[in-house]
Amino acid sequence: MDTVLLQIKNDKAYKLIQDFEALSIVKILGKDNKPKENLHKRFRSFLNLTDEEFQQSVIDGRGNSNNS
Repeated sequence: MDTVLLQIKNDKAYKLIQDFEALSIVKILGKDNKPKENLHKRFRSFLNLTDEEFQQSVIDGRGNSNNS
């Protein structure tokens, strides 16, 4: 069988998918409720930089260091 990723847009649709699962038509693998973290926050914390240091690093990386 194929695995697909669906975005459920309302509670009625989710209930319908649950009914399909009860009928053994589909299987719900999981529900991702956690909000996605912004990439800049992930990389900033990974590099142990403050907001200002991270922004300056991005500007320098783009070659626009004259904007400081």
